[in-house]
Amino acid sequence: MSKLFNELKEKVQGKNKKIVFPEGEDIRILEAVVRLAKEGLVVPILIGEAEKLQAKAKSLGLSLDGIQILHHSTDKNFSEKVAEFVACRKGKATEEQAQELLKDENYYGTMLVHMKEADGLVSGAIHSTGDTVRPALQIIKTKPGVSKVAGVFVMEKGDTRYIFGDCAITIHPNAEDLAGIAVGCAETAEKFGIDPKIAMLSFSTNGSAKSEETEKVVKATQLAQQMAPDLILEGELQFDAAIVPSVAKQKMPDGKIMGEANVFVFPTLDAGNIGYKIAQRLGGFDAVGPILQGLNKPVNDLSRGCNADDVYKLALITAAQAL
Repeated sequence: MSKLFNELKEKVQGKNKKIVFPEGEDIRILEAVVRLAKEGLVVPILIGEAEKLQAKAKSLGLSLDGIQILHHSTDKNFSEKVAEFVACRKGKATEEQAQELLKDENYYGTMLVHMKEADGLVSGAIHSTGDTVRPALQIIKTKPGVSKVAGVFVMEKGDTRYIFGDCAITIHPNAEDLAGIAVGCAETAEKFGIDPKIAMLSFSTNGSAKSEETEKVVKATQLAQQMAPDLILEGELQFDAAIVPSVAKQKMPDGKIMGEANVFVFPTLDAGNIGYKIAQRLGGFDAVGPILQGLNKPVNDLSRGCNADDVYKLALITAAQAL
């Protein structure tokens, strides 16, 4: 296990953060949940019918003793959740529609987080990203000043650790989106032991080129600084000016970061997704994520190709976000 996850384990141990897993019948989820509970890292909540889940676990040689199992059909407070969902949707859902939607495990699990019956949610082993994120956007919603959810990666190699975003969600972020992503990345960085120095990336440094694309990054930098004046944040910067001190000295001699950036905000999803994969495949960095940021409460999305260890690790990340 990497240094990052050992740190996360120490951070969440004994904090009793309740993490809900809507895909309770999946073997990978069951294996991870039993491990998490046994190690005292989170308090797992499985969504499903108790008899089915107990039978499935028994067939795998697993014990669900002490693990909470919830299902909409046996929830005494289901009507309260329906009423709250209608209120959240502000006229966009009737009571009848709310009842049907909350029978869906992701919607039901997300409502548990919203109503403080859980601290975070991990899904996506058998659901699409849309199926995981949509209920969160409708119920939990984004933080004030944040227009879009972003998917960021912690890039780790030995003692070196960076944040890359957005690498997973917003295809064409505008200046406001980028500003929100930058502020969110700073919060994410602090959660993972990084003192953030944020580079707003572009193909231009300090006005060396002028275009609609570079001006978007300049505006985003200004907006982010207005949102969080104490952040060490700079843009627009080319990647080499952000990370190589000698290049920074030439291209931006009066800069704040001077080649020591550790948080990188990419101007488009193309750039972010390509960038993190180059660092991963050619640079030998471990890419931990995507970690969803910008929501009022933590919800994270697994890959459908995940294994039980991936579920375990994302649960640790989610619990850390909930602290």
